[in-house]
Amino acid sequence: MTQRIDYAKQSPELVRKMNELSMAVKNSAIEQSTLTLVDIRSSQINGCAFCLDMHVKEAKIHGERELRVHHVAIWQESGLFSPRERAALAWTEALTTLAPGGVPDQIYARVREEFSEKELVDLTFAVMTINAWNRLSISFQAVPGSADKLYGLEKAGLA
Repeated sequence: MTQRIDYAKQSPELVRKMNELSMAVKNSAIEQSTLTLVDIRSSQINGCAFCLDMHVKEAKIHGERELRVHHVAIWQESGLFSPRERAALAWTEALTTLAPGGVPDQIYARVREEFSEKELVDLTFAVMTINAWNRLSISFQAVPGSADKLYGLEKAGLA
């Protein structure tokens, strides 16, 4: 495997801005548990090993139940998620795998039943942000676990 560019080293200002956006999303109207599910699901869909590794560890640190983390990939068949979480996961999938016609009205209506206008905009920024991180990490083959110390993820005990 070819050694890829360290994107944080090459563009520190842009990475700093992305981190600022990530922090703004974490402080948005969306609860942390839902944001974690969004991060995990988007990273699964995109096949981002670095981000999936990171967000599974964050979920454990934040007290998320292990079975729910395992069920994110099968959320549609699982009874472990609330209607609000299910709507967020449907929105995440729709935005992560944008269809040629955009987001179907059925999914929009479903998410509007659970989220206020502000919350839906904040949720959309959350999905956009994790997709951007996924694309950076995949493009430059960020190594899963390589930022554990930087982000305090070794506390998860999932080395």
